[in-house]
Amino acid sequence: MSGNNLDERLISHRFPRASRYNPEWLLAGFSGAANPLWMTEWLCDSLELKPGMRVLDLGCGRAMSSIFLRREFGVQVWATDLWFSAAENLQRIRDAGVEDGVFAIHADARALPFAAGFFDAIVSIDSFVYYGTDDQYLNYLARFLKPKGQLGIAGAGLMRELDDSVPAHLREWWTPDLWCLHSANWWRRHWERTAIMDIDLADTMPDGWQLWLDWHKVVASDNETEIKVLEADRGNYLGYVRLVGRRRAEANLEEPIVTIPMQYTKKPLLRSEEPRF
Repeated sequence: MSGNNLDERLISHRFPRASRYNPEWLLAGFSGAANPLWMTEWLCDSLELKPGMRVLDLGCGRAMSSIFLRREFGVQVWATDLWFSAAENLQRIRDAGVEDGVFAIHADARALPFAAGFFDAIVSIDSFVYYGTDDQYLNYLARFLKPKGQLGIAGAGLMRELDDSVPAHLREWWTPDLWCLHSANWWRRHWERTAIMDIDLADTMPDGWQLWLDWHKVVASDNETEIKVLEADRGNYLGYVRLVGRRRAEANLEEPIVTIPMQYTKKPLLRSEEPRF
């Protein structure tokens, strides 16, 4: 594919900031089924980011979104991921000239090495589905946000929830791990019922399925199964989902239990021997 064709397919009037980035740089660091710069720009349309803010980019992949956040909004970013090398991400961050404000961290989303209330905002691009469906997770994650700090997620999801069975046109592609995909309304309820977050926004991207398809044809044109499913579905079930909320100042966040203090007291193992008759 020629450079000009790449330029045309990765330029979108919807995402003027993302369209300024070199498509070869973007393709050298992609790590998922969504264009990380498109998703980040779409999410940031509904975030209030100011220079100097501390932002956790959770599940950052190869730190493309982290670099974008630093360059476009002047925030400090902790680029945190479990699956991708922090050393590689650091090199990419250095080459992008943002080492002064993007910090590569290797960590599990369920064991984050940060102080409570450290971040002004937390974003997660196309990765929150892998851990955020846990009913206890929002209580854990919100502890790292300042009161009224924003949490935003964007990525692949469902336009509406599936019934108990998978529609016929999705079955060839659907695998058990895809049950983590949910609709914007599902995510809204998932967060609201905790009384931890006030929801600012829960929506889907217009024609998101088409952008998913376009992106996939560029980065994984040999994946005929997924391409065929997206073309058959045409946004009936599949697309991109976005959710933004704020940590309630009065929210009661319980400390996670990591150990239970105990003191061993030695006692006889067996009952005392009873007299025989």
